[in-house]
Amino acid sequence: MAEFDVDLFVIGAGSGGVRAGRIAAQHGARVMVAEEDRVGGTCVIRGCVPKKLFVYASRFAEDFEDAAGFGWTVAPPSFDWPTLVAAKDRQIDTLNAAYIRNLERSGAKLVAARATIEDPHTVRLADGTIVTAKYILVATGSTAFVDPALEGRELVITSNEAFHLQSLPEKIVIIGGGYIAVEFAGIFNGLGVETTLIHRGDKLLRGFDDDLRHGLAEALEKKGIRLVLGDSPARIEKGEGGLLVHTMAGLAIPAGQVMVATGRRPNTSGLGLEQAGVQLDGAGAITVDERSQSNVPSIYAVGDVTNRINLTPVAIREGHAFADTIFGNRDVVVDHLGVPKAVFSQPEIGTVGLSEEEALAEFTSVDIFKTSFKSLKNGLSGRDERMLMKLVVDGDSGRVLGCHILGHDAAEMIQLVAIAIKLGATKAQFDATMALHPTAAEELVTMREPSIRHRR
Repeated sequence: MAEFDVDLFVIGAGSGGVRAGRIAAQHGARVMVAEEDRVGGTCVIRGCVPKKLFVYASRFAEDFEDAAGFGWTVAPPSFDWPTLVAAKDRQIDTLNAAYIRNLERSGAKLVAARATIEDPHTVRLADGTIVTAKYILVATGSTAFVDPALEGRELVITSNEAFHLQSLPEKIVIIGGGYIAVEFAGIFNGLGVETTLIHRGDKLLRGFDDDLRHGLAEALEKKGIRLVLGDSPARIEKGEGGLLVHTMAGLAIPAGQVMVATGRRPNTSGLGLEQAGVQLDGAGAITVDERSQSNVPSIYAVGDVTNRINLTPVAIREGHAFADTIFGNRDVVVDHLGVPKAVFSQPEIGTVGLSEEEALAEFTSVDIFKTSFKSLKNGLSGRDERMLMKLVVDGDSGRVLGCHILGHDAAEMIQLVAIAIKLGATKAQFDATMALHPTAAEELVTMREPSIRHRR
């Protein structure tokens, strides 16, 4: 008789958990995966995928306007929110079914239930069923955070509810300055909603290169989004005309909806981690080593629940590496350096490697190559929107340390640049690469002279 019921029990069927379960099963492990919600996790069900679909929808307004500059006569377009929501739901249903199908095809068993940890090798399902496992993997992701001290918090929505609104409000106030806040500001603004963004900091997107932060703020304001920076909500109240957001600086901003996008928290509450002896950090995230192992040898964790780099591809890579290491007889350590990031703001951002500020803190010699220009398309459309491209280079070795792009298709470009940076490409090698004309991307290999030389 086997010592344990299964070799691996995975709690959470998001991208990281599903990948770990599939690969472990393919390596011959007996795998059970528990999910109390829909399979696919935040990214597929209520995050990256539906958000990107909404971004696509919101960009059409400008596309219709731009068409006139190219000779098209377009009848006044109209937009129907319920049609978009229904189409999004069908796509999510398709992806949800694909995740279930792929998991089950691998040989893993999927259980639709909440699971909690009883001890380092025991899991209890919601119906009381006990399952023992040689290894337990926690992949429960994160959840939207609303400050419990915010007066009127019961009146707000988060990104979860934004995907299922019955109708579009005439006005929306978005609280926050990170990925989700700026992305939804672009979505609602593009769909014709009067949009205000309130952020307590003096710049958006903390942690990003300062030129990107400044360039995005400028572009958002040009698009008609009201930015209230250096301020935060004091209270939210409901009146006859809708909601009213009172800020610390004394502003009173009316809204049909108020969306809070002030970060997410690891989903660790009520999982039984503490009683199993698993160490959590100050944010409630599971503390793990480079192989995703917690301080309890049989318990591992991947994805947002560890609060390392909270991106879906990172969770997938961590889950795959875990399964290969434990069940595939391969010691795989995930490299969390040089991870490309995209913000599907409007205009969008693609970035990889060190910002100028980070490079200056680490290197004694830094060269900055930077260009800003109006794209060929905008020359005919007449749209007042510029692209920004920036390379951060080690002034001693010539190695490209970072690349930052603001503008159309920035995310598509940065994925390929990330390969070059991963391989340690130098600025001389960028220069030696033939330009592809006419494209915006050619600017990445035609910037010859540095805009700034930092030496210390």
